[in-house]
Amino acid sequence: KVDKMASLYNIHVRTGCFCNIGACQIHLGMSNEDIQRNLQAGHVCGDDVDLVDGRPTGSVRISFGYMSSFEDAQTFLKFIIATRLSKLDNEIPIQSSVTKLTTESVPDDHPSFNSAENLSPVPHISDKEFRNISAATKMTLNWQPPEAEAESIRASVSETAVPTHRRRGKPITVTNIYLYPIKSCSAFEVTEWPVGSQGLLYDHNWMVVNQNGVCLTQKQDPRLCLVTPSVDLNKKLMVIQAEGMDPISVSLEENAGKEAVICESKVCSHRVKTYDCGERIAGWFSSFLGRPCRLIRQCSDVKNRSQQKNTKGLASATNISLSLVNEAQYLLINVSSIRQLKEHISARLEKTLELEELIQRFRANIVISAPEAFEEEEWAEISIGALRFQVVGPCRRCQIICIDQQSGERNKEFLQSLSATRGRKTNFGIYLMNQPLHSSFPDILSVGSQVLPVLKENTEIQPPASGEEKCSG
Repeated sequence: KVDKMASLYNIHVRTGCFCNIGACQIHLGMSNEDIQRNLQAGHVCGDDVDLVDGRPTGSVRISFGYMSSFEDAQTFLKFIIATRLSKLDNEIPIQSSVTKLTTESVPDDHPSFNSAENLSPVPHISDKEFRNISAATKMTLNWQPPEAEAESIRASVSETAVPTHRRRGKPITVTNIYLYPIKSCSAFEVTEWPVGSQGLLYDHNWMVVNQNGVCLTQKQDPRLCLVTPSVDLNKKLMVIQAEGMDPISVSLEENAGKEAVICESKVCSHRVKTYDCGERIAGWFSSFLGRPCRLIRQCSDVKNRSQQKNTKGLASATNISLSLVNEAQYLLINVSSIRQLKEHISARLEKTLELEELIQRFRANIVISAPEAFEEEEWAEISIGALRFQVVGPCRRCQIICIDQQSGERNKEFLQSLSATRGRKTNFGIYLMNQPLHSSFPDILSVGSQVLPVLKENTEIQPPASGEEKCSG
């Protein structure tokens, strides 16, 4: 979480154990049993599990070298003051139905929250103010490791999971369905859509890479959100549009072009088999983005994919087939949760936000309308029509929610507000994986379908009682 917030201020830190588990163990005073317990809890190198059983699993390192200056050090300390060591105020964080959070919030009148500008230098704090705040911090700050957060240990789905009880008797329905044919590009909204083995058909099947074959996302180039792909199932074409550019189409048939070149790419450290979509489409993207880049597509031959992985958050290892997504097949958000968050962010920005704008920022596949905000975080699994989905875990948000999906403009206030209003968490939405039902009904996801959730067996999530019971990483 510190890493995510620092990135908003153009500060790079390293977090975790820095590829030195032994030194980390000594530094944190952990026993061999503690290390084993963390592994059994699903904690692995490179994940973002900060705490297990209320104890840190790593640390944050800010490094200085030959080119570093005193100003760099002061910039980092000002960032800490602006975002982490603020005084308590009367703002009450949005409470999740799953856990009770008691943590400080950043005051509305703090300098770091008054600007709606794009990514910019840290707000100015004079040396005198800096010394005064630092002195006060030394006297008053009494840090204690908080309790383990709910997302670090997710409840397992089992046969005995208790059915949900609608608190207001209102049905939950699907209000919107979005797929993102090209990773990090604009959404394609549909009213009904086929479901494949990797999620929504053609969702996250393509991605843009730079001249070195590295995946480009909105973090590196926000203009990707201005590229609008649409899929025509009848014509078997994907049409790609952008302002100032002639539309261009790509066949849905795999390896349709003779010039297709099979290559190996990486998505979040997982290797996937892909093929190049050719010079014509590469020229189109290079012209629009103003840099050499290419469009590649994932090969459908799952035998050659190494991205069939043990999904985070499952009590037992479950190999699933993923497209070019980061975590899971589907991302679900709740309109009621969006509305509650909208009130807090609008108050901090002192401007009215459109609900649709926030929905687009969170880039979900499935949008539902449930009576209560954040009740989706209590669910273990859901059924939508003839389709059954298992909840994998919460979605930990990054700086992409700071990007206006209509203009490509950045505003770091959105991630800062999400963190402040949710008690320092950046979770929003839940990940799902599909559990196919062997029925005569076609696998079609439709707007207006009723959502039937099943609650987690225990809403008060507890650490595992023994080494055999595994929890999420």
